[in-house]
Amino acid sequence: MKIKAKIEISGENADLIANPLMHDNMDTMRTVVKAKSAVTYFEADKMGSLIASVDDYLMNAKIAQEIVKLAVSERE
Repeated sequence: MKIKAKIEISGENADLIANPLMHDNMDTMRTVVKAKSAVTYFEADKMGSLIASVDDYLMNAKIAQEIVKLAVSERE
């Protein structure tokens, strides 16, 4: 049985947060970036593996969001 999850990042700078994270995507992950959103799909055979992947992704997304926030405030 495959276990699936989806995380959506939305907002004006969603692409700036998601694009750098895409380079770390494993074979069981796929990211789709649109105008103001980015959706990452996860798939795993075991719940623990899915939880670990999602946790890692969310921690990296948090850091990316903080960097984008700093960059945007510097620009303004």
